[in-house]
Amino acid sequence: MRHGKMSLALWEDGTRYPDGGGPCRREYRHGHTEFTEIRMIEWLQYAVAWTFVKMLGALPRPMARSVATAGTRVLLWMRPKMRKTAEVNLRLAFPEWSEEQRRSVLRKMTRNLGWMAVEFARFPKYRKENIADVVVLDGHENFLAGQKCGRGVVFLTGHIGAWELSSYAHGLYGYPLHYMARPLDNRPLDAMVNRYRGRSGNQPIYKNESARVMLRVLKEAGTVGILADQNTMPQEGVWVDFFGTPACTSTGIARVALHTGAAVVPGYAVWDEGLEKYRLRFEPPLELARSGDTERDVVENTARFAKVIEGIIRKYPDQWVWVHARWKNRPKGERPIYEFLK
Repeated sequence: MRHGKMSLALWEDGTRYPDGGGPCRREYRHGHTEFTEIRMIEWLQYAVAWTFVKMLGALPRPMARSVATAGTRVLLWMRPKMRKTAEVNLRLAFPEWSEEQRRSVLRKMTRNLGWMAVEFARFPKYRKENIADVVVLDGHENFLAGQKCGRGVVFLTGHIGAWELSSYAHGLYGYPLHYMARPLDNRPLDAMVNRYRGRSGNQPIYKNESARVMLRVLKEAGTVGILADQNTMPQEGVWVDFFGTPACTSTGIARVALHTGAAVVPGYAVWDEGLEKYRLRFEPPLELARSGDTERDVVENTARFAKVIEGIIRKYPDQWVWVHARWKNRPKGERPIYEFLK
């Protein structure tokens, strides 16, 4: 199998490995002897993902959307804890809603996730000549105002709408960025994802190099895109209000913005039913708190960023990823919100 067809297909697909090794090899020690085991599960995961992405990219867009939406529904049915997490989150965020309102949002969220998978699969079809047929810019003067400051731009966003398409489209419009990324455990799959993302000029920044690279990019007046709506480990974040409940939130954006003077510009791509296109909306650059007390300013600005993300989600509740356990980590002494995730 080491020199079989699947290995050849992986290499022919353009995947590159930094150590020069094969796609799915892991080093193990047995006594004093080292040996390499091929992880077949990684090959299978990659093959399934590659096939699904290529299929969606080849199908007509309406048909691909139907297939991807159905696939997302099946996935949520197979992962009841994800579905339960979404239900808990919606009750927490919108306690005044009826159950039917929450179910409606979940149905639309499922559709949105399927549609975004289709847009990702179609990245090779999108070019600067046709991207306006799919994504229109809205409030782009706000991004340009942040850029004009000359100290770089932090593209503040979340898992809202077609977040993969937002940065990709902006790159095709002539404004590529560096994006924060955590490498996938499956190396061939990680390489494929980043190869697709990079077709419009975007480049990843991995966690182990994030601070150094971010500072360099901003010093050169570049743009860094950061998803700011994820649960964070307590040692890496602070507790700020999010939909009325404390949520552990990364302080990285606030620290970088305060240190560099970079403009923080909220941006997100949401589906516009009237236009039948995605609208890539940029809000005005955010004013940062600067009291002279660094730690106090970090907490205040992190809270401001969380409030901005919350406001966007409230405006487009069906376009956020409610399956994410946003409130998983809790302040010391508090009961867990997701008891079923223990």
